[in-house]
Amino acid sequence: MSTLPTPADNRPEHWFAHFPSPDVAGNKYDRGHAVVLGGPLHSTGAARLAARAALRAGAGLVSVACDPSALIVYATAFEAVMTKPVRDVAEFGGLIGDPRVTAVLLGPAAGLNERTRDCVMTALRAQKPCVLDADALTVFKDDPKTLFAAISGPCVLTPHEGEFARVFGRAEERARAAADAAAASGAVVLLKGADTVIAHPDGRLVVNRHAPPWLATAGSGDVLGGLVCGLMAQKMRAFEAACAGVWLHSEAARRFGPGLIAEDLSEQIPAILRDIKPTQ
Repeated sequence: MSTLPTPADNRPEHWFAHFPSPDVAGNKYDRGHAVVLGGPLHSTGAARLAARAALRAGAGLVSVACDPSALIVYATAFEAVMTKPVRDVAEFGGLIGDPRVTAVLLGPAAGLNERTRDCVMTALRAQKPCVLDADALTVFKDDPKTLFAAISGPCVLTPHEGEFARVFGRAEERARAAADAAAASGAVVLLKGADTVIAHPDGRLVVNRHAPPWLATAGSGDVLGGLVCGLMAQKMRAFEAACAGVWLHSEAARRFGPGLIAEDLSEQIPAILRDIKPTQ
């Protein structure tokens, strides 16, 4: 077993230089287009939280790709986020095949079914920067090697401990487990928890100790996935986007304080961004 490097603390100075800034002469497509795979009619909240977070993170456009049966829910819930009805995996592939789509988030309440699995494989084959969370990981619990073999581009996996155990085995030592998982999968692994661990396949390791306890609330992980995807859509590298997304997520919860619900997190982001990256 290789020696595990001492994990660095997750602080803005480690990733600030890589944080995206819009060009004064740019347009919305220059800021990236993130696509979130929407869940079925009875389970739309997770994708909605993620999509709003991706927009708050600075992506120029965000679309939710959803089954036509759920379109009315997404369309009435969103204003700035676009809705894209896709009937099957082929239509999903056509949507994300647009070169203007610069990152894809799959998994939040997507469903444990072949559709989710096939959409993940389609996104990975398209070489789109991907964030895989929740159902997009669990759907491979019986065949994780197929998932790992398909990962060749920028990819961040964002499991909590239960999802991590289904794909990689139980995390006895969190830092070691995340590092081994990154090496095995070829992806950046973001192991969520009170001390979230971010591991790169090349051995880099960061631990986020910035999170307050009130982040333990339903939907907060969906917001985190959206933040990371929104940053990757702006061409922020996967590891730095994961570190930045985790820190912003924690800082948003810290600023809001007790009583936090997931919907509150995205609304804290503009003030945080103004503080860490003042307008020039």
